[in-house]
Amino acid sequence: MAAPIITLTTDFGVRDPFVGVMKGVILGICRGARLVDLTHDIAPQDVVAGALALRDAWPFFPAGTIHLAVVDPGVGSARRALALSANGHYFVGPDNGLFTFALGAPDWSAVSIEAPIYRLPQVSQTYHGRDIFAPAAGHLAAGVDLERLGPALHDPERIEIPSWRVDGAAVVGQVIGNDRFGNRLTSVPADRVRALASRGRVTVELEGRDLGAVLACYADGAAGIPAPIIGSTGRLEVFVKNGSAFALLGAKRGAPVRITNI
Repeated sequence: MAAPIITLTTDFGVRDPFVGVMKGVILGICRGARLVDLTHDIAPQDVVAGALALRDAWPFFPAGTIHLAVVDPGVGSARRALALSANGHYFVGPDNGLFTFALGAPDWSAVSIEAPIYRLPQVSQTYHGRDIFAPAAGHLAAGVDLERLGPALHDPERIEIPSWRVDGAAVVGQVIGNDRFGNRLTSVPADRVRALASRGRVTVELEGRDLGAVLACYADGAAGIPAPIIGSTGRLEVFVKNGSAFALLGAKRGAPVRITNI
């Protein structure tokens, strides 16, 4: 039987030992678990960014993977602790909308993590990643059924995930963030761009600035000039060859992106 996989997504960074301690808790419960760091560089308290990062990553893992995510500005408050099963995967973390994308699955089920036996004996008001979520993930990896972690939860919190819309003959989306290379990521899916392209050449505007046609690869760009491309997440991006679209354009999350036929 393959060793269970647990991914970790947090806004903890790597300066402090927070992530390492969570791993220690997990391995103390399920020593054979394979731990995969997705990212610990989510901007502090940015639940939307955490949800988007995990949404893009989870499909590349095998069924049965446990995704532990902690971006938790409500730690210590009345917000619930959530363990969720959806699409053959498990998701563990705060009930603050972080797993909204998983609630689109027809077969999801969720519990509120409340059973004391599946938490650490002492629960801090400021470190539920260590005391609640890591133990729950470890016990799931060790074979504990989801339902044993606590009572059923039928109304998990949801947040608005940036999307796109049709506006006449155009598709309108928005900037949702940037990656390490400064590429501006958008909410517009590739199939919407291709649908427009099937009717003729398309052009992309970011905050009203015409960026021209969608290029095939980064190498096709002109140095220092922002240009659109379909990125590896299957959505439209704006990049600058050998540079940073974020530094050059400074478009914030929510900045409008418009794709039209020429």
